[in-house]
Amino acid sequence: MFEIKIDDAKYWKNCTDSIVSLVDEGSFYISKEGINLKAMDPSGISMVSFQAPNKIFSKFDVSAKAEAKAKSADSDGEKESKDKEEKSSGYYIGLNLSNFSKLLNSARSGEQLSMKDKDNKMILEFLSSNGHRSYILPMIDVKKSTDSEPKIEFDSSISIKSDYFKGILKDAAQLSTYVGFKLEEDTLIVSAKGDAGELEEEFKSDNEQIHKIDTKKPSSATFNLDYLSRMISACPSSETITLEMKSDQPIRLNYNIGDAKVSYYLAPYME
Repeated sequence: MFEIKIDDAKYWKNCTDSIVSLVDEGSFYISKEGINLKAMDPSGISMVSFQAPNKIFSKFDVSAKAEAKAKSADSDGEKESKDKEEKSSGYYIGLNLSNFSKLLNSARSGEQLSMKDKDNKMILEFLSSNGHRSYILPMIDVKKSTDSEPKIEFDSSISIKSDYFKGILKDAAQLSTYVGFKLEEDTLIVSAKGDAGELEEEFKSDNEQIHKIDTKKPSSATFNLDYLSRMISACPSSETITLEMKSDQPIRLNYNIGDAKVSYYLAPYME
């Protein structure tokens, strides 16, 4: 069993949005270290990895009963000892994330959020000085992701302000459903092409909206704009997005939501 409380319910809603932007169902892994989730979208071309350390919560209790349950489940199959040790410290809960997000939409300014499990259900309670309200969300069986994150030695990266990057994607969306990125030396080149015309934008590392461009060798690839836009939709305006690239390989996008971290992988578009 677990009981978790966070002082800013709206903050947790924003964290959840970073996952729901790609997947409708998923399994949170709850351990003493925090809450993690890893899942691929139904099309299989993108992946999200979410990590929320226990320090972002004002209360974070994972009971010994839950730990014993996870440890017992591990003993049923033959697994590596390292895997057993990891899973003995917590357990998975499957949720319809779309429904979870809808309930979190009711969060009001200044409210706390309590989450706990009971009889294979999650109880959500919103707390404030004016009172409280609670929802019950059934847990579901969700196939746990067995896919590991792609092991790619990226050749180049760029760190760019969230709002600025969102604007770049909007520019490209005027003409196409795909956007091309090319990183070379101290430059990001963005391109898009459609029936209505073509776009090419060039951004130098001395741009105040760009924190850093690092290139071991030039990298270029083309990606689906809709997926990219959904991935960054939950990124706070003040945060920085880091893109890591290798030519014609999946791109990795990283950003923080407070102390929570989210990473995405997106396969390139190949004509």
